[in-house]
Amino acid sequence: MKTQSAVRIQSLFPVLLASLVVLGTAQLVFDGLKSRRSYVFQFYGKPEKARKSVFVLPEDRMDGSCNLFEGQWVWDNVSYPLYEEDSCPYLVKQTTCLKNGRPDPFYQKWRWQPHACNLPRFDPLKLLDILRDKRLMFIGDSVQRSQFESMVCLVQSVIPEGKKSLERVPPRKIFKAKEYNATIEYYWAPFIVESISDHATNHTVLKRLVSLDSISKHGKSWEGVDVLVFESYVWWMYRPQINATYGSMEDAQEYNVTTAYRIAMETWANWLESAINPRRQKVFFMSMSPTHLWSWEWKPGSHGNCFNESYPIQGSYWGTGSNLDIMEIMHEVLQDLKINVTFFNITQLSEYRKDAHTTVFGERRGKLLTKEQRADPMNFADCIHWCLPGVPDTWNEILYAYLLQGYQNFL
Repeated sequence: MKTQSAVRIQSLFPVLLASLVVLGTAQLVFDGLKSRRSYVFQFYGKPEKARKSVFVLPEDRMDGSCNLFEGQWVWDNVSYPLYEEDSCPYLVKQTTCLKNGRPDPFYQKWRWQPHACNLPRFDPLKLLDILRDKRLMFIGDSVQRSQFESMVCLVQSVIPEGKKSLERVPPRKIFKAKEYNATIEYYWAPFIVESISDHATNHTVLKRLVSLDSISKHGKSWEGVDVLVFESYVWWMYRPQINATYGSMEDAQEYNVTTAYRIAMETWANWLESAINPRRQKVFFMSMSPTHLWSWEWKPGSHGNCFNESYPIQGSYWGTGSNLDIMEIMHEVLQDLKINVTFFNITQLSEYRKDAHTTVFGERRGKLLTKEQRADPMNFADCIHWCLPGVPDTWNEILYAYLLQGYQNFL
């Protein structure tokens, strides 16, 4: 007579046998999927290892009460530059000053030190994780293009070959980090609003005509972008007046630059309020990138410009190239906005850097300067654009600090 235990074992036997068959079949299926001869492997390719998300610690973030724009430049030839000129294939000739013959690399070795706190150390992996499945876009003129190139150079070294690309789709440049499904982009719009200078490469410099109330053509490319960084200044400052239209394109007239700038920025502000979703999009506006056209401003009695300068200005300084009226207009426009826009006041910290411009070690009209032109810095030195690595890297370090601040860890 069978015991109760024997009866239980006998009744469970078919279930155990069926389970072993299912497990064995599953193992064969998984082994087959891993095989390079399997249909799934051939169709989809080998699945990539899931990259661990980066965890942002409290000490990674800046002190929320700290003003990152007040501080001083300190010499740091240990941790700077954050990347080497030769290590970044995405730099244009306009900014590669050492490659173009500049004899001193000192401009690369200064670190911005805020008075009341420290800038978080730039971590490209953390930034890429923040940008996972997102788009970061820089919008403006060639100064803003330098900030775009700086950001690409800051992150590209940690991305394997084959997992990154740069595409030109005028008026945009698009850098893709494929593993992160992230893009860092640049959009050429020197006035932010529309103008006859909006072609990415064939834009008129001397003759300028700005449509002060037109932005929708540009705006279509900005809609839905997760992080927007705007800048517009130098192109407005060619003369005290600027040709512009308001309404009909046939009705062009001369406006005072400050009047035209205010109208254009109000057009931009209206677009923001109608097109931006503040719950999922972040908007930044960069203040003026200063020029250093006259050395008498920091060295009384001299008659040069930024050429042959190797050290930052010490002490308080504000050059005439930075227009306080424009600064006040931006302050008022942003104050009246119904959505939050972070104002990046990089003007003062950049004012000290008379040493960091491309001077004669850059391009003019798409060509490197000739030997004869380099010998005439008074007429040919570029005291508007910046060498890279250089000052725009600091702008991006500050941008990184703000993006870290708003990042939420997900466990």
